[in-house]
Amino acid sequence: MLVEGVHCNSTAKQLEHRRRTTTVSACLHTWCATQRQTRMQHTVVRNLQVGRLHRSGLLSQPARARLSTPTTLWSRSRATFFTKQHPRIPARAMSGNATTTHPVPADPSAPSEKRENQGQATGVGEQPKWNFPLSPVPANPLGEGRYIKTAAALVIGDEILNGKTLDRNSNYFARYCFENGIDLRRIEVVPDEEDDIVEAARRLVKNFDFVITSGGIGPTHDDITYASLAKAFDQPLEHHQETLRRMAEMTRHRADMAQQTPEQRAARERMALFPRDAEVLFIAPDIWVPVVRLAGKLCVFPGIPRLFQRMLDGLTPFLPLPPPSERPFRQQIFTALPESSIAPYLTELQARTKDAGVRVGSYPMLAKGVYVSLIGREAEQVRGLAEEVAQRLQGRLVSEEEARKEKSAL
Repeated sequence: MLVEGVHCNSTAKQLEHRRRTTTVSACLHTWCATQRQTRMQHTVVRNLQVGRLHRSGLLSQPARARLSTPTTLWSRSRATFFTKQHPRIPARAMSGNATTTHPVPADPSAPSEKRENQGQATGVGEQPKWNFPLSPVPANPLGEGRYIKTAAALVIGDEILNGKTLDRNSNYFARYCFENGIDLRRIEVVPDEEDDIVEAARRLVKNFDFVITSGGIGPTHDDITYASLAKAFDQPLEHHQETLRRMAEMTRHRADMAQQTPEQRAARERMALFPRDAEVLFIAPDIWVPVVRLAGKLCVFPGIPRLFQRMLDGLTPFLPLPPPSERPFRQQIFTALPESSIAPYLTELQARTKDAGVRVGSYPMLAKGVYVSLIGREAEQVRGLAEEVAQRLQGRLVSEEEARKEKSAL
């Protein structure tokens, strides 16, 4: 009986082992079938997505080259083409453990900000990197010892006036002026009309030390900024050869550019057609578009916000900016009291501090409270007044970053 018991127990264990093996095999078979179906679905979806990206033109040239290279189904299923961090779809292909990211440039003709060395490539199918020389810093256009005190912005474009495009450039310029101690006095928006651009350009250059224009320098029929400014300052238009060279160098890898008709090339080269006597300032090693300056005051910028911001920041060494001692200090205070309740105190405070050069402002947030702003040249004086304001208005001091975040959240 003992031997039979052992035999029975052994048989039972074998049956249990077979049952478990069969179950595992069935589960594994089901899992493999599911994986095959999922991979097939991913492949179909991927092909549709890649097809749309190719047609939209949002894939960079290196990404197109990688997508044209045969890969295994497994490696393709791991490829990632979308990101939630950017509304424009950057191309990113992943193979093995290596990941390469190619952000969409701000300007279709401009390379990635990471491109530094001209004519060198880091891999097969990748675009070359550029490192064009910057322009030398010219003499002070306002005269030796003088610096910019006042500024104005001229935003050009029908798309701004009809609401199609949100103007972000004037806001960035306003912050740039404040941070550098420049008093921004005007922001004007004019349509794509020659007479309006000519009149505004002449008037603003006459009245202010630093004027910028934004928009209207592309290749289409309504891009008339350069032609209008040439008329405003009585100059003929001429192609700038160095700009043409940099433009050609940075676009020669693009098949769509190589296939352009003579009419299309002429339209593209309009972007290098400047007033003859203008200063042409190359302010970044990887951007072929220069800042064109007229009358020593008016600087021409593109309307694309990201490109506008890079070029404005890059222009800084070429500008006679105010010395640090002339730059203002701002402290903001937030109070939950209604604006009408704090108005008498702010009126008294402004009268008391006006001679010291302190400006007092209030900016209500609907049903939330009021931001009080104190601006002055002496930081310690402004900080002392801010402590007083916070105590009198039952408020709190707010940093520039905190104020920006809180206001953007409302």
